[in-house]
Amino acid sequence: MSAAVSGRRPERLILPAACLGMLALGVNGTAIMAALPTMRAELGLSATQIGWAINAYLIVSAACIIPGGRASDQAGAGRVSLAGLGLFVIASAVIATAPWPWMLLTGRAVQGLAAALAVPGTLAAIGDAYPGPSRPGAIGLWAGFLMLGFSIGPLLGGALTHYAGWRAIFWASSAAMLLAATGLLLATGAASAVCARTRSAFDWAVFGLLAAFMTSLVSALHALPFASAAPLGLALPAAAAIVALGGLLVFERRVSEPLLDLNLFNAAFVRALLAGSIAMSSILSLLLYYNLFAQSSTGLALSPVRAGLSLLPMSAGLLAAAFSAPRLIDRWGPRRALTAATIVTAVAAAAITIGAAATNWTLLRIGLFGIGIGLAVPYATAPRLALAALRPEHAGAGAGVINACTFLGGSIGVAGGAIAYAAAGLPAVTGLIAVLSLAAFVVCRRLPARA
Repeated sequence: MSAAVSGRRPERLILPAACLGMLALGVNGTAIMAALPTMRAELGLSATQIGWAINAYLIVSAACIIPGGRASDQAGAGRVSLAGLGLFVIASAVIATAPWPWMLLTGRAVQGLAAALAVPGTLAAIGDAYPGPSRPGAIGLWAGFLMLGFSIGPLLGGALTHYAGWRAIFWASSAAMLLAATGLLLATGAASAVCARTRSAFDWAVFGLLAAFMTSLVSALHALPFASAAPLGLALPAAAAIVALGGLLVFERRVSEPLLDLNLFNAAFVRALLAGSIAMSSILSLLLYYNLFAQSSTGLALSPVRAGLSLLPMSAGLLAAAFSAPRLIDRWGPRRALTAATIVTAVAAAAITIGAAATNWTLLRIGLFGIGIGLAVPYATAPRLALAALRPEHAGAGAGVINACTFLGGSIGVAGGAIAYAAAGLPAVTGLIAVLSLAAFVVCRRLPARA
């Protein structure tokens, strides 16, 4: 009887718990965008600290998600999932009680580490609990809840900030993650089984070089606007990024089990990575700087909740396109579907620019809905295309690289958007997105005609 119960228990609890965790993770990732103007005023955040409130999360996630996947393989998906969700509970509570900027940034970095454990851990736990024909549907539901949270985050963040204060966002994240962790604990027990795989030593040197490269690259981008006044502020992190990248390439070619397998990076894999990373960079850049513009007295002068409501067309476009993207790819093929999406993005960015400048809400809503569709198609389909370019035995390592590059792309987008916003406000940000979409068009023209 106990065996039967244990056989059914994961199916009842693992999927709902994992989906709740991903919903909370997605909401947390974008809800902060609506809250940042209020957080800036209350905590006294500088423009650089605003960028790092997003990038601390993204960079740590990008650097740690590949080791997080390996930990899931070697320590057990249930244990790693619980560690990630539990750490997210603690980090969210730290942010919710933060009286100083450094405490906020520390909490965001710990949230990034938690996400790097929770994402591959919950995905692997679902894969273990749903073998056979039910697995694709379960994984699709997991990904759908992540995108749902990502889409409704700005509205929930704006509403909570307006009616209960920005700290309520992180208390709610903490409560949802605690509930998800409880569900996983009940499903898997106090100790999950460890996969019977050969354990390999973790390459801390390469991990350090990877983290140094990502941090230095984003730091250099943040320093770029001040290069004339403080040239060393740009030169030092740029040089550190080059040295770290060079060391990473040398070390990884000399080890038998590399942390970042350079053999994965064939042409088709790289094109798919670029398409997905550009989409992520554009999504996060637009969400952050649109909210700053919308809540500014020199912009649209909206309250946090009204700013969140104004983003509903983009959220609707993101959600609808994310769920319909697989059918579009199957019907039109990757090349046609993704090149069309990049054109839609460029046109929608122009509509947002004109609509925001003229306070033309009809045009602004059309632009936001269009850009949601245009960005969601490559974001949702790039992982599928990237994995299709690899041999099956490389799927796990490839998934880690995909997630790392997506997080890094988002971080670069936030840093690049900061330069554009400081130079010429929201029009410069949407102009940057239009340029990136044209670059993505060139990349997507080389994708296969059929999936």
